[in-house]
Amino acid sequence: MTKDETAKAREAIMVEVRKVVPYALLVAVFSGLYLISQVFGEIGEDGLSSFQILLLIKTFFGLWLGIRGFNQLFFKINPWLFKSHRFPFALVIIIIFLSQLMWNVD
Repeated sequence: MTKDETAKAREAIMVEVRKVVPYALLVAVFSGLYLISQVFGEIGEDGLSSFQILLLIKTFFGLWLGIRGFNQLFFKINPWLFKSHRFPFALVIIIIFLSQLMWNVD
C-alpha cells in the first residue's frame, strides 16, 4: 500500500474505533463500580488492607477515565487538561500493573 492508501485505511479504522471506544469505556467503569461493591470487604480495626488500598487507587484512576469519557461522549466536552491520549493510556497501563500487584498482597 502507498502512504496515501495507508493513511486512508487508518482513518477509516479510526472512525469506527471512535464510535465504539467511549461506550466500551463506560461499560468498563460501571462494571468496575459494581465489582468494587462486591469485593472491597470490611475495613478492619487496623485500617485498610493493602488490597483495599490498591483497589482504591485503581478506582480513582478508573473514575477519572470514566468521567473524562462520559463528558466527551455525552456533553462533547474535550478535556481541559491532558488533551493527548498518552496520559489516559498511561493510566490504563498503571491500572493493569496494579491489578497484577493485587494478586501478591495479603
